[in-house]
Amino acid sequence: MTTITEGYLNHPLFTLVSETAREKGVRAFVIGGYVRDCFLGRENNDIDIVVEGSGIELAGAVAAKIGTKVSVFKNFGTAMLHYKGIEVEFVGARKESYNRNSRKPIVEDGTLEEDQMRRDFTINAMAFSLQKEDFGALVDPFGGIRDLDSGIIRTPLDPDTTYSDDPLRMFRAIRFATKLSTPEHPFRITDESFESIKRNAYRVEILSKERIVEEVNKMLLTDVPSKAFRLMDEAGLLGQFLPCLVKLKGTETVDGKGHKENFSHTLKVLDNVAETDREGKLWLRWAALLHDIGKPATKRFVEGTGWTFYGHEVVGARMVPKIFESLRMPLNEKMKYVQKLVGLHLRPIALVDDEVTDSAVRRLLFDAGEDIDDLMILCNADITSKNPEKVARLRRNFDLVKAKLVEVEQKDAIRNFKNPITGDYVMETFGIPPCNTIGQLKEYVKNAILDGIIGNNFEEADALMRKKASELGLKPVK
Repeated sequence: MTTITEGYLNHPLFTLVSETAREKGVRAFVIGGYVRDCFLGRENNDIDIVVEGSGIELAGAVAAKIGTKVSVFKNFGTAMLHYKGIEVEFVGARKESYNRNSRKPIVEDGTLEEDQMRRDFTINAMAFSLQKEDFGALVDPFGGIRDLDSGIIRTPLDPDTTYSDDPLRMFRAIRFATKLSTPEHPFRITDESFESIKRNAYRVEILSKERIVEEVNKMLLTDVPSKAFRLMDEAGLLGQFLPCLVKLKGTETVDGKGHKENFSHTLKVLDNVAETDREGKLWLRWAALLHDIGKPATKRFVEGTGWTFYGHEVVGARMVPKIFESLRMPLNEKMKYVQKLVGLHLRPIALVDDEVTDSAVRRLLFDAGEDIDDLMILCNADITSKNPEKVARLRRNFDLVKAKLVEVEQKDAIRNFKNPITGDYVMETFGIPPCNTIGQLKEYVKNAILDGIIGNNFEEADALMRKKASELGLKPVK
């Protein structure tokens, strides 16, 4: 593995911290992710400085020299500042002890060695000295550099102690094994450590759902997120916080007819989305993860047909708010976005199978709105048949649907559709108070536009509204 052996401490900040620490009579070290990523050749603008003394005081002194503000978090004993494009966090070296019923440690001042012992993994426990006499020296008491070279995720101390004390580290182990892996240099959790995760999986009960989701979100944003979900499932963690996903596992066969293994299919769709989504759209990836979540509840065997999952997109969409609520995730437009994509994910595929009519395309554009592009990414990712000829045929037809979407959108401007007829206009035209008839007229006009009976413009919409109103016994007022 190629490593960086020089140049990693060239940023002027490191010299400034070194000089300031010397003036204060304390020792300071760069520690954690920045050190790890230097040897992996990965860019990292988040720097952690550990101080044998007060991290807050050293941060304040450094900030004063460079004329910047420092944010202090007294409850955590940390301070943060920004300097020339990097974020720097200062913390005093500490040792920790844990109460079994909480992941919040009892913290005491400590030495660098004690601070390194409390770190989650050997590859995150390495430090660079900022002392003038050995500036840049690697302090690596647990062999983190060897583990980096071997692609190993290992705890500095006994893994049962590490994971039982803070169960969130089990999720972090899986996240790092996923995030750091490349085709050329995969990472794995050591057998001893992974067996410990299995033994301690029940300990997630003391974690807040918010902290778990924070880790899972980071897993979702990796290049191959399926690896994380397979590891969580194998370790027994997935069923602890997202049991509905585990229910997708397994297959059944009746009269020689089976169905696809929906758990593996879901993870393949997730990877397909991740490969296409280079922007890192978190909620699109959540939609991929949950797109088939309604299948276990809708699975049926029909004689002469085989296995069916009719309506699973509707059931899945209804499940999304409950899943988000159970995980303490936002119930705002982010949840509604995921719910929309889950509910619509079969629609473009249905257009592929049927004749692509302007009317069907207009309704898809109307229902998806601004999220149509993301929906198409999800639906394209959902084509996972093992039959290459079928995949090729579906993708060719899918390209026709995409072209039709562009054509109809350019012609009819449905994506940002707004009904030319408003409720206020109906009341003013016919002199009526708020009532069901207003909604009836608006819906009639909307459907006529989406079905291509009239154009998407006020003149045709107004004429149709007046004709329908006349049939309902309404007359315009002067």
